[in-house]
Amino acid sequence: MPSAAPRTHPDVRGFERAAEVYERARPEYPATAVRHLGRVLRLGPSRTIVDLGSGTGKFTRALAALRAARVAVEPTGGMRAVFKRMVPDVPVLDGTAEAMPLPDGFADAVVSAQAFHWFRVRPALREVRRVLRPGGGVGLVWNTRDDSVRWSRQLTEIVETAGRSRRPWRERTAGSYWRTVLRPAFSRKGSGFTSLRYRAFRQVQCGTPAMFVDRALSVSKIAVLPLRERRAVATAVRELLAADPETRGRSRIRLPYRTDVYWAYAR
Repeated sequence: MPSAAPRTHPDVRGFERAAEVYERARPEYPATAVRHLGRVLRLGPSRTIVDLGSGTGKFTRALAALRAARVAVEPTGGMRAVFKRMVPDVPVLDGTAEAMPLPDGFADAVVSAQAFHWFRVRPALREVRRVLRPGGGVGLVWNTRDDSVRWSRQLTEIVETAGRSRRPWRERTAGSYWRTVLRPAFSRKGSGFTSLRYRAFRQVQCGTPAMFVDRALSVSKIAVLPLRERRAVATAVRELLAADPETRGRSRIRLPYRTDVYWAYAR
């Protein structure tokens, strides 16, 4: 008998190991982006939001400002454990984008921050459509480092080189993912959704050099590497931060990000 299909991409298991690091080092989400998503998806009191692929709850916490009911779905046990500590007032369920443990028509919106690229797009959209109420919507969010900054570009190169045998998702090519995957999936006849709309927001992450070392180690394709290779990545990032004129000798470092927000409505 053939084995069952895996619930998630193999690299997602890296988040089991890196959940604590992820919580420490990943940037938050700008309030302007959250307010925008709330407006376009008509979210507020008496509404219900599902945060799909919620991780440690960073975006779930940001959604609290909308005052809607929140439910999280996360397939990784390590992430759920941190979520329960960080967001104890929101239920987090064991499930995937393709199989959410929720009834039909449960939510007014399904959102996913920093996660949709891990999903099998067509099955995920069918499942999201099932869970949405009539008139509901979907919101997809990514924080992307600004690689026009030299040391950020070099950080990306360190991560990409170390993880070159892993999943070929690259944060700096989010535009390519939009063109080749997202837009066609939502525009396809029978997708169940309107075409995606888009808006970008700016933010800055500020932290210590150690936090930016953790930022590199929180990438899933780095987290799944053997200890020796993870240590090599950490050493390379420390050397970069100690050498680059924008980071050398500084106790606090600032790194600009772009927050990409996409949304669509159920047909």
